[in-house]
Amino acid sequence: MEAEWLDDVEMAAWLRLVAVVELLPGVLDTQMRAAAGLTHFEYQAMAMLSEAPERTLRMSGLATRTNATLPRLSHVVRRLQERGLVERFPCPEDGRVTNVRLTDAGFAEIVAAAPGHVETVRHSVFDPLTREQVAQLRDIGEAILSRIDPDGRMTVLYDPERASEGRTQAAGE
Repeated sequence: MEAEWLDDVEMAAWLRLVAVVELLPGVLDTQMRAAAGLTHFEYQAMAMLSEAPERTLRMSGLATRTNATLPRLSHVVRRLQERGLVERFPCPEDGRVTNVRLTDAGFAEIVAAAPGHVETVRHSVFDPLTREQVAQLRDIGEAILSRIDPDGRMTVLYDPERASEGRTQAAGE
């Protein structure tokens, strides 16, 4: 089977996308380490907990929300627990499952770190774009996600319409 090679415009777009995907995590990680002594992934995990009911999720739910493997997440949660930012405990509904909860100290850490994170995201991603380009970026992200996340596992986390559709389908309505 012969590959359909990228044309010059597609190649230029692809190389820029790869550069953004490679460089942006380092920019976010550098800022977060300097401001809060956290990795960007640790911040993301804590942010997901901060938005959950009672700031608590099952480890598997947190793994889904952060797109992490359970072994990686377990290692990160252990480090956060050693710092008093999260706590682990058996799930009351199913003792075979482990829950993780953001502590008050962890919540305070997220609240303190969030403004710097948002400032870095704004400076690095949104300030160079026009409002039209931001809308285009959203649409481009949606189009790509429809291919690489067809079940909406990650998309449902930020798309309230999909989340409510999922709840309706789950309830059998």
